[in-house]
Amino acid sequence: MRQYTTEKMAMIPMRWVGPIRIISAEVDEAVHVPLATLESPLWPSTQRGAMVCNQAGGIHAIVKDERMTRSILLEAKSVKILHEALLSLRQQKTAMQAVVSEVSRFTRLLDIHDQLVGSLLYLRLEFFTGDAAGHNMATLAADRILDWIIKRYPALSYVSISGNYCTDKKVSAVNGILGRGKNVIAEVTITRAQCRRFLKTTPEKIVQLNIKKNLVGNILAGGVRTANAHFANALLGFYLATGQDVANIVEGSQGIAYAEMRDEDLYFSVSIPNVIVGSVGNGKTLDFVRENLQELGCLEKREPGVNARRLAVIATAATLCTELSLLAAQTKPGELMKSHLKLEREKKKEGANCD
Repeated sequence: MRQYTTEKMAMIPMRWVGPIRIISAEVDEAVHVPLATLESPLWPSTQRGAMVCNQAGGIHAIVKDERMTRSILLEAKSVKILHEALLSLRQQKTAMQAVVSEVSRFTRLLDIHDQLVGSLLYLRLEFFTGDAAGHNMATLAADRILDWIIKRYPALSYVSISGNYCTDKKVSAVNGILGRGKNVIAEVTITRAQCRRFLKTTPEKIVQLNIKKNLVGNILAGGVRTANAHFANALLGFYLATGQDVANIVEGSQGIAYAEMRDEDLYFSVSIPNVIVGSVGNGKTLDFVRENLQELGCLEKREPGVNARRLAVIATAATLCTELSLLAAQTKPGELMKSHLKLEREKKKEGANCD
């Protein structure tokens, strides 16, 4: 009889791609990037994007913001009571920070956003969580704050430790606007000659396809603050290889690819407001994960948060490479399918040779 409680390892193919030349406060070097995926064309596609970006001088990136969130939910007998309590709570951030400080020396309360619905109060608590992605740290801090509120405001009562205003592992406007995890923007400028040589297309075709596919297409599809071809592919591969909570690609897939002409050159960027990664915490003790994090330079002794920001920048740079390569392929009829079929045939041959 099968033992369903027995823990086993699920083996997913992984390859290193690159190097990708990155210029940022966290990364100023060429790095190889691990991607674990069942979609084998992801590797050569990312490699092609890395090649052209390297020829263009590298990818520049910034971490615009970072915060992990948890929303707590309370209620009262009337909205009047609730509103009076809320007005008071808005003045208590310092006291709440004192409560948060007891959770971890790395945890810091950054901001609080609120919403009222009838007699329900939603508080979106935003925390700095150091080098951890911060799910558990934020939840523990929110739990302590929730307990503190209930004790000091007896007219308020508990509903849930999570009111979905966080928003965890769901696409939402609030995450797109306020961010959850690391908000990273990466950019590169590629000459016309480099586009023709390495991407087999022109800057104009990529700009037009980005408008018609990523912008207009996503509007027609009802996308929520998102306009990209497949951010989730690169992020999933990177998350699996570095021990992240892979369900967070739901938020991560929410971002914008932007392209425009700069004289004769192509300016291309990706903006991802929800890159949720950490170099410590759950999943980081697996041997292959630690080896990968070590190779990426994300286990160094640095100020809290730097290793996690470095991870986020590398993930975003890889996403830019993959997004750029896919758009270039889709400017030409048939190329995408031909490349997939070719790679799948080669993969089958490799498997046959191993038997």
